[in-house]
Amino acid sequence: MNYKFKNFPVTCVLIGINVAIYLLMTFAGGSQNPSVLVRFGANFAPYVSNGEYWRLLTAMFLHIGLEHLALNMLTLYFIGASLEPILGSVRFAVLYLVSGICGDAASYSLTNGLSAGASTALFGLFGAYLMLGESFRNNAYIKMMSRQFLLLVVLNIFIDFFNSGIDIWGHIGGLLGGFLFGYVIGAPKLGEIPVGKRVICAIAILMFLFVIFKSGFVY
Repeated sequence: MNYKFKNFPVTCVLIGINVAIYLLMTFAGGSQNPSVLVRFGANFAPYVSNGEYWRLLTAMFLHIGLEHLALNMLTLYFIGASLEPILGSVRFAVLYLVSGICGDAASYSLTNGLSAGASTALFGLFGAYLMLGESFRNNAYIKMMSRQFLLLVVLNIFIDFFNSGIDIWGHIGGLLGGFLFGYVIGAPKLGEIPVGKRVICAIAILMFLFVIFKSGFVY
């Protein structure tokens, strides 16, 4: 694989934004300080329920501690370097944001604590690779990569169930969002996705978000 930055510019920009915001949070009082997290836009159900829906977007750019940031940015670098050239930069960027919002929406609906991190969007990228594996299974490289990411997803979800500090619903929501939205945006460099399948997946995402916002979090 060619790891020249020009081949995955959006990935590099996203990493830069996450690092910059982490530094700002550090100087503002610390990225693990709850009040700083809230001020910078962490996902917090009571606030989102009061109309601060923008938190479903901003939360994916915040990280709680240096280890959290480093792990997510390393993951973003490697999957972005692989996936962005396949999808194209615009599709990759939209996929990242939509997946993160879907994950944060699921977290908002099913948890009541503060949550933040790029993992909701990262799981969406994993989901997109699973979509590619299903749609272009005759492509040897895609088939191999999708199997690797399927194993990674299964292991991560398994670990999530035994770690109370991990936002499992955010991960599952992001994974589902990325998988479905992957069909919607398609991957023209690999081939065509049937129009019917794209429409069905678009409707499924809208229904998912409708149910999430209709139910909200009861606190």
